[in-house]
Amino acid sequence: MTEPTLASLGWSESLARQAGPDDTPARVAAVQRDRLSLLGAGGGLSLPVHGSTGAFAVGDWVLHDGTRVTRRLTPRTEIARRVAGTTSDRQLIAANVDTLGIVTSCNADFNLARLERYLAIALSAGCLPLVILTKADLCADPAPYLRQAQRLSPLVTALALNAMDGDDIARLTPWAGPGQTLALVGSSGVGKTTLRNALTGESAVTQGIREDDARGRHTTTYRALVPTLAGGCLIDTPGMRELRLTEAADGIEAAFDDIATFARGCRFHDCAHDSEPGCAVQAAIADGRLDPARLTRLRKLEREDRHQTEALHERHARFRAFARRAAQGRARSEAKRHIPDDAG
Repeated sequence: MTEPTLASLGWSESLARQAGPDDTPARVAAVQRDRLSLLGAGGGLSLPVHGSTGAFAVGDWVLHDGTRVTRRLTPRTEIARRVAGTTSDRQLIAANVDTLGIVTSCNADFNLARLERYLAIALSAGCLPLVILTKADLCADPAPYLRQAQRLSPLVTALALNAMDGDDIARLTPWAGPGQTLALVGSSGVGKTTLRNALTGESAVTQGIREDDARGRHTTTYRALVPTLAGGCLIDTPGMRELRLTEAADGIEAAFDDIATFARGCRFHDCAHDSEPGCAVQAAIADGRLDPARLTRLRKLEREDRHQTEALHERHARFRAFARRAAQGRARSEAKRHIPDDAG
């Protein structure tokens, strides 16, 4: 594999406009506890940052002076999720991704609701969604899985392939060529590491799936950006057991564009698509053009996103109010320090 260049890593004119003539750009290959692993025109390096590394994502472009990272450049795309647990914090997953490869397998792992979640995240981030159906060689007939994936959205490209077959893997080249960044997401055990090995020439360890439920154990334990054999970049991510949406309303609407299209025919603009007269969505369900389960899944995602987004905004509002009070308190303390002792 040849040494990557800035262009092959995805450097563009829009990014160059954010940098000065004396700035040195590099791309984040991995985020560690107190520093970033970077890839640049001169190869790889590891540099500390000022503040928390939590403000950076794999795939970010940054500027550095050779000793430390000086600035994060505004990304073209940014994939995030709500962190696991009870908090409403937002966690960066990857940045400057051109295509989000949503990996699932032709077995019990295939789940439409999970695919719709990934699709909403891809579309809200501005990435092209690519559904990659693995283990096609172990399935009697992958065509039904492929049809279901293709019906998710006209924006989706879906491929069924054997990750152990070099000719099949070559079908992913258009999304992993020079200047292109392909990110892989999906559950554990669906073959992301096998795809990574084939696309990058690495030999990361893979583990088999459990026969009882078609699930696997984590083999990738941290997100990483790696140059591909085709001349682009691959971002591999650990299997995510919890994928909770935050600020993804636009992506959800785009992922369920068929329902939005039906809704434009409703008699009332604020139709809840329940029992209102003249509801075009319910009419589509009645005549078989729309699966009622899809409407149920849409409502669930909308409720979740609305709840999590409101919680995030409330937390930010509380933080801003606290910051204002703290600033006012410091100002009062400073004013008192400058009052002469004999004043009054």
